Formats: sequence, structure tokens, C-alpha cells
Amino acid sequence: MSNNKASLPVIRRLPRYYRYLSELNANGVKHISSSQLAKILGSTSSQVRQDFNCFGGFGQQGVGYSTELLLEQIEHLLFPENKLHAVLVGVDNMGLPVAQFIRREHTAIELIGLFDTEDEKVGEEHLGITVKPIEDLESFCKENNVDIIVVCTGREKAKAISEHIINSGVKGIWNYSHFNFSVLDSSLIVENVHLRDNLMSLSYRVLHRGE
Repeated sequence: MSNNKASLPVIRRLPRYYRYLSELNANGVKHISSSQLAKILGSTSSQVRQDFNCFGGFGQQGVGYSTELLLEQIEHLLFPENKLHAVLVGVDNMGLPVAQFIRREHTAIELIGLFDTEDEKVGEEHLGITVKPIEDLESFCKENNVDIIVVCTGREKAKAISEHIINSGVKGIWNYSHFNFSVLDSSLIVENVHLRDNLMSLSYRVLHRGE
């Protein structure tokens, strides 16, 4: 599967394709058409074909797509041979469940460090990892080739420690803080998680259902 510079919306759809294709493959479905897959995803058959054409053609006339082949190819795109190293900053009521989620999901990311700005949190052990002070973040990331920092602090605290994060040398940030790290370093790949925004969107859709 060759990557022809897929757009961000296409990349965001890949995990959904992976999830549904995993279910189909597990249920013994060998082939699926673009229209069938589009119906499952709430998309269109042309959108599905365009998405897959970004990485190469896999359909066969009159047969459709091999679910096993598609699954293998998407796995190749989403999961590297060696897991990406990640650390998490902010060991609190949000940070710990996120850390547990990363460990539980067995994704392409391996959590190898926990950090916090609060002295009382430093030295605690969670998931077999001892919490380190934020002052150690830069050196730890560089010594251990950390790829991703997961930021689970509030906005103001993230702003206060942003220099440590920017200077760590990581390539990406999974950001729960609402602080805009990309303003400080445009080369960083930042995936922002806005739980409140999602909840407000759901609220709007429920309130205005049927309009």
C-alpha cells in the first residue's frame, strides 16, 4: 500500500476502516464492496474508493475488496514494526485513565514514562512506572527516544510547562489540555482532544433533532 500524501480527513477515517474490517474479518466475511462498506460507515461508495486510492487500488471488478488484504494494509499504515515510545504528563483523575487506556488497548504506542508538576505525585507508582518530576522530562525523552507526549493537564499548567515539552524533541503530542502547542512549534504534530466540544456538539444534535 503506497501512501500518496493522504489528506488529514482520510487519515482520520483509517482507524474506523480498521475497526469495522476487523469485525468483518472475525465474522468470516471474505470480500466486501465499496457500497457495503460505505453503508456500514455512513459514507458513500465513491468516498471509500477515493480513500483507498490514496494508498493504491485493491478492489477487483465484480468481487470487491478482500477484507483480509485491506486489514493487513491498514495495519501496516497504522502500526509500525517497533512501537512508538510515549510519556504522559499529568497523573490525575484524567491522566491515569488515559494511561490505562494506552496500556489496555495494545496500540502502536508503548507508555514508558509518567511525569507530574506536583511534588506529592512524584515518586508514586502507577502501571509499574514511577512518576518523575517535570524537570526530568527533556532529558528522559532524549535519552529514551520518546516519540509522543500525552498532555493531561489543564490549559494554564500546560502553558507553564510548554517549554519543557517543546524542548523534549518529541514528534507528536496527544493533547487534552486545550493549550495550542502548534503555535510554539509548527513542526509538531498535535492531535487535540476536546471532550467538552464533543459533548456540546452532541447536545446541539439532541436539542435540534429533526429540524
